[in-house]
Amino acid sequence: MNIQIKNKLEILPDQPGCYLMKDRQGTIIYVGKAKILKNRVRSYFSGTHDTKTQRLVSEIEDFEYIVTSSNIEALILEMNLIKKHDPKYNIMLKDDKSYPYIKITNERHPRLIITRKVKKDKGKYFGPYPNVYAATETKKLLDRLYPLRKCKTMCDRICLYYQLGQCLAPSVNDVSLETYKKITDEISRFLHGGYLDIKKELQSKMEEAAEKLEFERAKEYRDKIAHIEITMEKQKMMTADFVDRDVFGYAIDKGWMCVQVFFVRQGKLIERDVSIFPVYGEQEEEFLTFLGQFYSQPNHFKPKEILIPETVDQLLAEQLLDIKVFQPKKGQKRDLVILAEKNAQIALKEKFSLIEKDEKRTVLAVEKLGEAMGIYPPYRIEAFDNSNLQGTDPVSALVVFTNGKPDKKEYRKYKIKTVKGPDDYESMREVIRRRYTRVLRSKLPLPDLILIDGGKGQIEAAREILEDELNLDIPIAGLAKDEKHRTSQLLFGSPLEIVPLSRKAQEFYLLQRIQDEVHRFAITFHRQLRGKTAFQSTLDDIEGIGPARKKALLRHFGSLKKMKEASVDDFINIGIPSKIATKLKEHLKE
Repeated sequence: MNIQIKNKLEILPDQPGCYLMKDRQGTIIYVGKAKILKNRVRSYFSGTHDTKTQRLVSEIEDFEYIVTSSNIEALILEMNLIKKHDPKYNIMLKDDKSYPYIKITNERHPRLIITRKVKKDKGKYFGPYPNVYAATETKKLLDRLYPLRKCKTMCDRICLYYQLGQCLAPSVNDVSLETYKKITDEISRFLHGGYLDIKKELQSKMEEAAEKLEFERAKEYRDKIAHIEITMEKQKMMTADFVDRDVFGYAIDKGWMCVQVFFVRQGKLIERDVSIFPVYGEQEEEFLTFLGQFYSQPNHFKPKEILIPETVDQLLAEQLLDIKVFQPKKGQKRDLVILAEKNAQIALKEKFSLIEKDEKRTVLAVEKLGEAMGIYPPYRIEAFDNSNLQGTDPVSALVVFTNGKPDKKEYRKYKIKTVKGPDDYESMREVIRRRYTRVLRSKLPLPDLILIDGGKGQIEAAREILEDELNLDIPIAGLAKDEKHRTSQLLFGSPLEIVPLSRKAQEFYLLQRIQDEVHRFAITFHRQLRGKTAFQSTLDDIEGIGPARKKALLRHFGSLKKMKEASVDDFINIGIPSKIATKLKEHLKE
């Protein structure tokens, strides 16, 4: 603990608020909230912690705090700060799941469609459904029962759906608003759980038709009843009140939390959502943060009510979400919460073995690599590699590994601009200068370690730019390869020495993955660039052949081989002037 932190801990207020932990570069790495700031923040720097929390504390070099007037304000502020700063130790839900809905469109002649987007367009939405199949099957059933328009645009003639009794043919028939209202009300009643009543009505109509010896009509009613039974009654009924609700349960162990959410729609359990993430604070507070983030996702609509465990502050949850929150004490609803908690416990146990294996390959490998090199654990590693073909189209590539995993959104490609010919040292100087000038100017995070795919010359070229020009003190190491082009040595220090690493250690495997990835990324970029310029470069030196004529030549002949076989007249026939066509032919001969 440094002196700055120690002094700040002594003057912390005993009020609710949020705290922001920072690393040595001033980057916010964790945001938390507390009912009493003094107690919560001090707890990080005293007592014993699990490995995960120790890792967080080891990176803290400073912190800030914001006092709020209430716990709910602290909770909302925490959510906003997490969204703004996206700290690496906070859970940041990035849910890309989008559940399908059935929609009655708000049109003069309404339609029934399936959509994944809920808009404020006065349409009626029903769902969400667990998958497209469930929504499609339900829509097919409704199409058989209710004759709404099927075509996206109004047809000018009677279609097949009209012949099947599944459309009112509004293009040729005058359908009143009252008729549509009756149909859409029936569909709404059906989808809100009233299909049992509709089934009884169809049953009585079937029996009535049979008594009148109208067997074809009776068969139609029988088929509709069968479709309802197959589509709507194959799921187990969970509750009898048909209320849409979400049921939450959570479990916590070894500093990790698992939250299970059951989506109950029209009384049926249609889907579940599982989230597992590390926690650093009180479990009830972490759950409330998760709850707020969960419903801030665009794909998670708020149901009429939610069920949560008894350990959570019910009033705080209601204030946060503006939804009815219940903590059932007995009965079927209580059983649902217990079932969610049980599933969370099982999922957490199953994940632990995978988490431990993943950490050995990533975060723990990073920490052991730092120990072997005698530096701060390089949680952010930036690696560079150059690529060219006999000096043509020289490029460089940057890959970033965060906590031992590739961070592909941070990858960058560079076309070498100032270097002529195959000069790896000058290419490395240029790309290092461009990269870290931009980092300093834009205040981007600095790496904990820079890896150069190359030997002493490339390393010293990069060090010269960083230390002498940019005045940056960042560890630089080189990755050397053997005769089979495989990672063999890590070079580090001044003067450069081989870092002793076991070939079977996870930190060595991590270096292999980084070197393979940066090499792949550089080669792929170089091939793409070379492919684009291979045709153009042959014609660039010919006066009078610009982009438009190059394109015309390529479109007509398709390849340089066919262009060499062509005559001057062939060039003239596609619009190339005779003088330029003659020059072109002579150039291709050479």
